[in-house]
Amino acid sequence: MEVMVERGCGLDVHEATVVACLLTGAPGSKPRKEIRTFSTMTASLRELRDWLREAGCTHVAMESTGVYWWPVYLVLAGYFEIVVGNAHHMKNVPGRKTDVKDSEWNGQLLRHGLVRPSFVPAKPLRELRDLLRYRRKLVDGAAAERNRVLKLLETANIKLSSVMSDVFGVSGMAMLRALIVGGAKPAEMAGLARGTLRRKKAQLELALDGCIEEHGGIRLSVCGPLAALVINERRQAVDQGT
Repeated sequence: MEVMVERGCGLDVHEATVVACLLTGAPGSKPRKEIRTFSTMTASLRELRDWLREAGCTHVAMESTGVYWWPVYLVLAGYFEIVVGNAHHMKNVPGRKTDVKDSEWNGQLLRHGLVRPSFVPAKPLRELRDLLRYRRKLVDGAAAERNRVLKLLETANIKLSSVMSDVFGVSGMAMLRALIVGGAKPAEMAGLARGTLRRKKAQLELALDGCIEEHGGIRLSVCGPLAALVINERRQAVDQGT
């Protein structure tokens, strides 16, 4: 096979260690192999980077397995041409022997240009995608918590959602806090209504005439405020156009 990279390194990345196999040699000759093991601590990854730079390495190949490859990629980025390959593809390239170490195999694939690189976006896009994905998880988690609270209230025959358009608004949160503390009568909790919701005080009093048990109050104190906090923050961000 044609040699595409004369000085390349294959990495086998684990949670605590990185095994590096540096292969150097001109086309047509048997490559010189040097294998070293490094810790995944940042200082040790810098040692890996410095060793590869001193050896004149130009390309580095690794598998995109889990999240462990990210710190290694960030330390080496900008110093070498990094090829991040799909782990399934790299393990199934024809010709692999069972006794070949992963780092050496990755290096051999890199040397012969057989690694199909995965798309790694530029830093601004990576950061944006990470924030958007995290925001989506928060929104989805908040919606799930909101549904759990509403289900809990219905189980206790507290019909706030039948009277209020937003159980997690200012008035609804005041009533939820009163339910968590306990001891308040339906009329007292209905008196916590704000704005136009005050016109529905009689309906609220009937809706709050339920029976929430002690374990229900504990569940409400755990999930209710969290859901409301995230939902309210999301609403404020939308109102501000952010």
